[in-house]
Amino acid sequence: MRITLRLLLTAGIGVFACFPAMAAPRDALGVFEAWGAFRDAAPPRCFAIAEPVRLRHGATWQPFATVADWPASGVRRQVHVRLREAKRQGAPVTLSIGDRHFALVGNGADAWAPDPRADAAIVAAMRSGSSMSVETEDGAGKPLVDVYRLRGAATAIDAATLACARRS
Repeated sequence: MRITLRLLLTAGIGVFACFPAMAAPRDALGVFEAWGAFRDAAPPRCFAIAEPVRLRHGATWQPFATVADWPASGVRRQVHVRLREAKRQGAPVTLSIGDRHFALVGNGADAWAPDPRADAAIVAAMRSGSSMSVETEDGAGKPLVDVYRLRGAATAIDAATLACARRS
């Protein structure tokens, strides 16, 4: 599956939902199989992004997974996942790649790796994996699972990292 045109056109909508005033012109760095890479000018930020293999009708939000660099803040390769619905309060969020499982932290429909070490471990696993899943429970306690293909993820992450490195 290739990254869809809809995701390319709306990549900033979900990513900037929490920061609407920050929306600025975006440079598309490329599409690499199921992942795209982008650079934002202000504030400087570069990221790789993908949507799940299957989009569910009736989802509250458009789900996605990103790995982003925020050079002005010294943040590199931060993993963020937007769930298609808000998770049940207190429900764990688990990101799985092969036989590796990572606990994410978050609230509502957003989840992140808990620290830079976890970000690095997840990105390393993404480089060698073929797919990843993100699992939690929705507000009613039903399973909420999104699956992502990882083909192209390493190249998109590298493109984003290099784009921000050249700007700093």
